Amino acid sequence: MAEQERRVGGQERDARGASGVRKARAEELSAWEELVATARRTVADGLVVGTSGNVSVRVGDTVLVTPSGVPYDRLTPDDVTGVALDGRQVLGTLVPTSELPMHLAIHRTTDARAVVHTHAVHATAVSTLVTELPLVHYMAGALGGPVRVAPYATYGTEELAGNMLRALAGRSGCLLRNHGTVTHGATLDQAYDRTAQLEWMCRLWLTASSVPGLTPSLLTAEQLAQAQERLRGYGQHGPEA
Repeated sequence: MAEQERRVGGQERDARGASGVRKARAEELSAWEELVATARRTVADGLVVGTSGNVSVRVGDTVLVTPSGVPYDRLTPDDVTGVALDGRQVLGTLVPTSELPMHLAIHRTTDARAVVHTHAVHATAVSTLVTELPLVHYMAGALGGPVRVAPYATYGTEELAGNMLRALAGRSGCLLRNHGTVTHGATLDQAYDRTAQLEWMCRLWLTASSVPGLTPSLLTAEQLAQAQERLRGYGQHGPEA
């Protein structure tokens, strides 16, 4: 009787374990589909050319990332690529993005669940001109404040990841000098929207500052702080933007 109970108990534990694995796998596949859709959106919206950007999303202790050098329209559910927080590959056989150090740096040090990196043309242009995006619009508040430019370092290096983290302190987005953008968020949609807002603000500043004989008016720190306060309540139950 005791032996039978042990067998039954073991079968129940095995069943629960298998169910947990299936659930985790389902969550990873769902997140992978969303990641691929976001990566394709960066191309469709002109934020990257070819495979020049990359995207990641965290599921538990696994970080799903776009693979290196694979066109996003060719990715399938079988191409799921994931790493542990220490960088060990735990899912798939495709080589992860070369910018893995940047993604892991954010996932290790913040509560972000998603990261989007692009080579958006206006944002990259601004990164070559200033050390901080001028306060041309209050939506800088949605990224935590004035958007900093991280000093240049070779792509895919720990040095670049460190420069990026310092530029991101207290922010959810930054520019990378002569390189592009990085934003993060609680979801892929939020991280992507922040990237789109950052590119729009860079385009706005470039457009306004290109008018001969005129200089764009900029917000003060106090005005930005007031906007940030209102943005905290933005949405269906908050004030109009």
